[in-house]
Amino acid sequence: MTTGYQVIARRWRPRQFNQLVGQDHIVRTLGNAIRQNRIAHAYLFVGPRGTGKTSTARLFATALNCENGPSLEIPENSEISAAIQSGSCMDVIEIDGASNNSVEQVRDLREDCQYAPSQCRYKIYIIDEVHMLSVAAFNALLKTLEEPPPHVKFIFATTESHKVPATILSRCQRFEFRPLAQKTIADKLEFIAKAEKIDIDYPALLSIANMANGGMRDAQSILDQMIAFCGGKISEKDILDVYGLASPGIIKTIAQGIASADYGSVIKAVDSLADEGRDLYRVLVDLQSYFREALMENIRTNSSEGLLGVLLSTESIMRILDTLHSSEDAVKKGLSEKVNFEIALLKSIDQSRRRPIDTLIKQLSTGLPQEPGKKKIEELSSQELQDLSLRSYLEKFAGCAEYPVDDQEEGVIQSLPIESPCALQVPPSSSDSEELVPSNPFEQKKPALDLEQAIAKIPPETRQLFENLFRGNFVSVSEVQKDKII
Repeated sequence: MTTGYQVIARRWRPRQFNQLVGQDHIVRTLGNAIRQNRIAHAYLFVGPRGTGKTSTARLFATALNCENGPSLEIPENSEISAAIQSGSCMDVIEIDGASNNSVEQVRDLREDCQYAPSQCRYKIYIIDEVHMLSVAAFNALLKTLEEPPPHVKFIFATTESHKVPATILSRCQRFEFRPLAQKTIADKLEFIAKAEKIDIDYPALLSIANMANGGMRDAQSILDQMIAFCGGKISEKDILDVYGLASPGIIKTIAQGIASADYGSVIKAVDSLADEGRDLYRVLVDLQSYFREALMENIRTNSSEGLLGVLLSTESIMRILDTLHSSEDAVKKGLSEKVNFEIALLKSIDQSRRRPIDTLIKQLSTGLPQEPGKKKIEELSSQELQDLSLRSYLEKFAGCAEYPVDDQEEGVIQSLPIESPCALQVPPSSSDSEELVPSNPFEQKKPALDLEQAIAKIPPETRQLFENLFRGNFVSVSEVQKDKII
């Protein structure tokens, strides 16, 4: 019987908790649960693909079923450990939720739960992609999940926890698996490459980690493929050629061209990428990552010249990122990938030069006059105080009237409102008993005296006083007897 080739992702699956990288918080929590004998009946592992959910479930099942009792130290040559890792253990059942999602299969699982384990301490059900179960299957599982037999443990794994009913979530302890950092993936791949006697430089490992998007299994699969392509020596150029990626230098050139509005260099770089058969959608994603780094640098240091070569505001970089992000579907699913990619870059240049309306309003408002403040109160001289008192007295009797009054006391000066041109009306001196009749200066067709000559006869101090008080011009002047003046 011949044994087939086993891929790196399976051969290098973690056998101990200390081999599980990037998930230290989960290792610590499960380890403390085992030490303190606080083992729950149901666990839910949530996280992106390739982050170690199924591997952790197998490790935890193995640790619970060790011959010497639950322990973090899993024996290397244990029969139970080897059976669990190979999937042949009768008491550790792995179920694919996508293909076993009917209510009948869940009912069969409920019946099997009643039987005691035949080989191990616990009967453990590992249900992968549990969100694929039907609603009826979830409902059938509720009662068993809430009060399972003492020898039964459930471990659920899913990439889409929002599809799991809340009644299931409330009955499980939830563990969040994080995407792995690029350096963590690159270091692990370097360790595997040395063990496999593969010569690969670190920039190539970083390129693989960048393509994996936080998943260790994806990174190991890419490394396996590159070994098949290149043999025992792998360079960064090999990875870029195989997967159609752009080099970091090209990404930097395009990003700086967008930031400096250099249309020529951007179009030239796009033509070069298209001629080499590069994946333009992946270039778009790499550009977003580059501008994101520039945005973070601008926020931390208030300068983007280090990555972009020119100084751009935070708002401009955010508009570029928004334009690149909104163009993903057009580049990925459009009829012409190159044309849509070029339009996306040109739009980014245009957006980087635009200013939002609120910024324009703020800049324009800086030139407007400020709100008038309180007028300065100046000290008045004795003559000014005397004039002010006379003005108040005249306003009391003359300035308050809005319309002419028919009945006036004899000898009282009648005036128009202060806003109107004022006139001093005096009755003629024909008789002392003659009644003083007010007249409207605008209805008077012929003045008694020539207006200019009459005004000239008024003392300058008196004329200036009346002009200041009533804020108007003389329209007529009439003589009045001295004994009629108040």
